[in-house]
Amino acid sequence: MIDLVVVYTDRLDECHAFYTALGLTFTKERHGAGPEHFAAQLGPAVFELYPAAGKPPTGRLRLGLTLPPGHGREPGLHTVTDPDGRTIALTVTS
Repeated sequence: MIDLVVVYTDRLDECHAFYTALGLTFTKERHGAGPEHFAAQLGPAVFELYPAAGKPPTGRLRLGLTLPPGHGREPGLHTVTDPDGRTIALTVTS
């Protein structure tokens, strides 16, 4: 079971807005002296958006998310792309 996914991005605000528009609910966090970042609880897993801050951004990655309807999402299977070009296979339940 996956319990943590961390995406490093040079476009933190844009990615935060994109995933929020999909319906994820984030909290702003900071662990110790680390950078501020965003975390969303997805069932048993945590999905985090971190500033790349000198590290390479997370490159090619395909994520699969299952979310309830809302935020303008229609039930079904959708493919969307985040601000960094990552493909999101989005399943919207009915």
